[in-house]
Amino acid sequence: MLFSDRPRTHYEKTLAHEVICQLRFPTILSINNVEPADFQERIREDFPQYARKQDVLPPQIVNGKPEPQPPVTNYHFLSQDGRWKLNLTKDFIALSTLSYPGWEEFARMLDKPLAAFIQLYKPAYFQRVGLRYLNIVSRTALDLEDVSWRELFTPAYLGPMAEADLAEDRVVNCACDTQFKLDSSCTAKIHAGIGRLKTNIPNAPQDPEVKFIFDMDLSMGGNTACGLAAAALETLHGHSSRVFEGAITDRLRDAMGR
Repeated sequence: MLFSDRPRTHYEKTLAHEVICQLRFPTILSINNVEPADFQERIREDFPQYARKQDVLPPQIVNGKPEPQPPVTNYHFLSQDGRWKLNLTKDFIALSTLSYPGWEEFARMLDKPLAAFIQLYKPAYFQRVGLRYLNIVSRTALDLEDVSWRELFTPAYLGPMAEADLAEDRVVNCACDTQFKLDSSCTAKIHAGIGRLKTNIPNAPQDPEVKFIFDMDLSMGGNTACGLAAAALETLHGHSSRVFEGAITDRLRDAMGR
């Protein structure tokens, strides 16, 4: 079952490693050239830390030849505790967190920056509204070390690992990538599979545990009016709950503390 109509549940232990909301709009060149001082004043209470970075873009292929692209200015605004990050470029505004407290708090943290952005920069519309949940399951953290992935996830996202005659210790790599329509305007891209998390810190020990990665990237295409952006995100969040609940089993729900 890919979708579940189970009532929405708040779990004691969240699987969300990172949650990202991004809204893309037609390019506003002034954002790339002028520091957003007025925007900062509107959000500085919640995002007091500021940094400006230059994102290097990959070459663009023109007439079969790669041509360099100019760097894009990316403004970073961080909360005092570092849990929340807001990004603003000439093409998008995004909110992300590595400590997801639940949808209501996430939406609340986005409300003021999004309203300030719309009022100050007056985008024509949003070309893409996206909501991504990067979920990572550690069986060690959930006291499920001896439980197979077959008991935690539904067969649709397990591929060959769903078969009882394939022992997990024989699987070197297994992943499922799929994209499907959620309704007439919303799409889901999902990556599901096992893997090990790597750290880029020099000389730091690597985590040997094999984890399950369930990465949901949901988006609404077309031209979304600015006044409907919040409703679009609510729609995507509703879809995300149905997809997530359809992917996990009661054994995993119990371990998460439903």
